[in-house]
Amino acid sequence: MTNEQMLAFSNQDRFAAHCGCELIEACNGKAKTRMVVKKEHLNGAGVVHGGAIFTLADFAFAMASNSHGNLALAINVTVSFMTAVKTGVLTAEVNEISRNHKLAAYVMRVTGEKGDLVASLQGTVYRKKDQLPLNSAVPTD
Repeated sequence: MTNEQMLAFSNQDRFAAHCGCELIEACNGKAKTRMVVKKEHLNGAGVVHGGAIFTLADFAFAMASNSHGNLALAINVTVSFMTAVKTGVLTAEVNEISRNHKLAAYVMRVTGEKGDLVASLQGTVYRKKDQLPLNSAVPTD
């Protein structure tokens, strides 16, 4: 699928949009997303919440794994947090490392503004036969 088609698909992800995640690019098993850190992303210790970091990576994971046109859904993800972040812009990059007709595996890196590794993730998706829903109605509530 083209980057433009993936941008259209990404617009259907209401949760990612709510969290401030943006798709930079996605095609051929790869994706890049970004998120500007806001006060809403911070946990009680004043650093970016692990859930916010995971959400950014998961959004990129979804875009990369769905970039082949068939609906792909996560079945497993592991995450290791490397360093705490308080401000700035986080970027997630995902690369496909293996794919067959049912499963695909990906590696993900979340980095800070200076390229420092914030989190490292690995994930597996189940690849359905269904085509990617590019024109699905998205609830407005």
